[in-house]
Amino acid sequence: MADVTAHITGTVWKIECKVGQTVNAGDTLVILESMKMEMPIEATDGGTVIEIRITEAQPVNEGDVLIVLR
Repeated sequence: MADVTAHITGTVWKIECKVGQTVNAGDTLVILESMKMEMPIEATDGGTVIEIRITEAQPVNEGDVLIVLR
């Protein structure tokens, strides 16, 4: 399993995946907003989304687990 984590502190602007979806390395999974900039969070590995631990408009900290892939 692979955890996709936030690389910055910000707010979840948009979730671009769903549980059960197959993703490839480099696919955008989440878009965070920080300091009025949109920052895409991409999958580092391919796999299937098994858990989404965030909701849109939720604040997150650097290092928080956002998505779990298998």
